[in-house]
Amino acid sequence: MPAIPWVIVPTYNELENLEPIIAAIRSALIEAAPGGFRILVVDDSSPDGTGEVADRLAAEHAEVQVLHRRNREGLGPAYLAGFAMALDGGADYVFEMDADFSHDPNDLPRLLSAVRDGGADLALGSRYVPGGGVQDWGLLRRVVSIGGSWYARLVLGVGIRDFTGGFKCFRRSVLEGIDLSTVRTRGYGFQIETTYRTIMAGFRVVELPIIFRNRRYGESKMSPRIAGEAIWLIPQLRQKRRHEAPG
Repeated sequence: MPAIPWVIVPTYNELENLEPIIAAIRSALIEAAPGGFRILVVDDSSPDGTGEVADRLAAEHAEVQVLHRRNREGLGPAYLAGFAMALDGGADYVFEMDADFSHDPNDLPRLLSAVRDGGADLALGSRYVPGGGVQDWGLLRRVVSIGGSWYARLVLGVGIRDFTGGFKCFRRSVLEGIDLSTVRTRGYGFQIETTYRTIMAGFRVVELPIIFRNRRYGESKMSPRIAGEAIWLIPQLRQKRRHEAPG
C-alpha cells in the first residue's frame, strides 16, 4: 500500500482563497505523492459560503474531503478534528497549512520528503532559520512574532527557532504518540504545544526554511486574546513537564 499524505486546511471565511489554494495543493502533490493524497478542508460553519465551495470542490475532485463543524472553536480544535479524521482514514503523513497562501503550497514536497525520506518525525516550515523569512510585515508584527518564538525557546529550553510556525508535516506515529486528547489550546498556542510535545516525546523535529507571506484575501484571525493564550501557555507547559519528570 502506498503511503498517503493528508493535508489539513482549516477554514473560516476563506471564500476567495479556498478554490485557488486547493488547486495549488493538488498541483504541488501530484508528482510528490504519486500513490495519492487527500486534502481535508475543516470548515467552522463559515458564514461567507466557504463550506459550500468546499463541498463543490469535493464533488469535483476525489482527493478532496470536507469536515463541517457546527461551531467556531478555534484553530486547535479544528486541527484536532482533522487529525482524528486523517488518522481514521489511514493517513501516513499529516500536514497542517493555512488556507490563505501565507504558506506556499510549493513547499509541500520539501516538507514531505524530510519526513518520508529524510528520517524526520516532524518537518516544520520555519521563518527563522537561514533561508527563511517573512514578506510584507510591519515592524510591530515582526517584533511580536520573533519575540514570541524567542520567549518560547528560552522558557521551554529547546532550540526550535519558529515555535509558532503552523506549516508542518507530521509522521503518523507522532500524532499517535503525543496524547492529542489532552491538548487544550485553541489558538496559535496550539502550534507551540504540539511541537513541544513532539520534542518531549523523543521524536525528531527538523526546521526547513520557508518564506511566509501576508494573506491574499480576507482578514487575519490573530487577536490579543489568541496571543495572550500563547504567552500564558508556555510556562504552563514547562511546569507540566517538570511535574511529569521522573524522580
